[in-house]
Amino acid sequence: MANSQIRLKILPSARCLYDKLVQLKVEGLSPHRPVELRSKVVDDRGVTFKASAVYKADETGEVDVCRAPSLGGSYTGVQPMGLFWALAPDTPHSKYLKKNVLTPSLVEIEALSGEDGGVLASGTNERVYMTEGMKRVPVQEGRIRGVLFIPPGKGPFPGIVDLYTFGGGLSEPRASLLANKGFVVLALAYLGYQDLPKKPKNLDLEYFEEAVNFLRTRPEVQGPGIGIISISHSGGLALTMSSHLSGISATVCINGSNANTVIPLHYKGNVMPPLTPIVKNVKITESGLFSIRDALPDPTLEKNKASLIPVERASCQFLFAVAEDDHNWNSSMFAEKAAQILRSHGKESFQVVSYPKAGHFLEAPHTPFCPSGFHPAVGMNVVFGGEPKAHCEAQLDLWERVQEFFKSHLGKNGC
Repeated sequence: MANSQIRLKILPSARCLYDKLVQLKVEGLSPHRPVELRSKVVDDRGVTFKASAVYKADETGEVDVCRAPSLGGSYTGVQPMGLFWALAPDTPHSKYLKKNVLTPSLVEIEALSGEDGGVLASGTNERVYMTEGMKRVPVQEGRIRGVLFIPPGKGPFPGIVDLYTFGGGLSEPRASLLANKGFVVLALAYLGYQDLPKKPKNLDLEYFEEAVNFLRTRPEVQGPGIGIISISHSGGLALTMSSHLSGISATVCINGSNANTVIPLHYKGNVMPPLTPIVKNVKITESGLFSIRDALPDPTLEKNKASLIPVERASCQFLFAVAEDDHNWNSSMFAEKAAQILRSHGKESFQVVSYPKAGHFLEAPHTPFCPSGFHPAVGMNVVFGGEPKAHCEAQLDLWERVQEFFKSHLGKNGC
């Protein structure tokens, strides 16, 4: 039973946007008393994620997580949001899944006695995805399947297409959070959603062209060009769109490839084959997970050039974000090769930002770290890489960079 003299505070409010930092404080403790803080959240798949940290109250009987170091548990040191990014699944190899952005992620926080483990105080942080007044509009327009997020206020606003991973379905968290920043964002599905096939024999670039044209003609969207944000497999799709389609001004490629991968890509009668993996380069870790980092070869080699994306044809600005410990594939190499090609054609219209010790899934800030999980193209659990603290810091930095990049190159500030 909680002690009425001891209070857990979630500041500035127990309800906030998902990407915002909160300050956790425990007050009313005895001076220097040990206390354990625990966090728990259940994702939309029903998987429970937990974290914990041990603190010692100061001379006033307070623990302020923004100032006090954790002495043990899921992390150590001063980590204001450690109880969020260190959340780890009870079911191994599970990635935090949020499908319904109309409801908040509910992170339960408990303060427990370091002496007998009794609950001293508790609270819940409601982390929401949509600011008040935002519109969420399901899209079934021609072949396009997705959801459009329109921010409140007087538009028009810069437009962005949000492409997620090869896992299929539709992911809305990043799109909704970006829309909170003043963008109209189309979260676009491209396989395994509604009537889109789960295992298509090929992808048609015309589908993505239709989506670009749809977004550009929306009255809420400010021209002349739109942006694309992508991660993992969709990074290659974003680069291909930028290289072949008009109306794209700014493209973010997070841990993507500069070659087509996994599925043949068709456009106007031409076929771009997927890069052929080198199976012997797949390794098995001591824990029995597959490490596929080096499975895909250099796409600029002559024998692989049919899969190479002609980024030199693009007229947009690029932001390549690279996690140096990405074990999904060698995203550092892919970004470097793309940059070399652009530079060799006299183009400096790109930035490459690199994050040491970060893993594959660079998500919105404070998203639980995912070091391993099921890979739909491999059909097995694989290593995604990274170290939790460094990965968390990379997510924070990249989130700000993405917003500044789009603000600089879209709408009235863009080309």
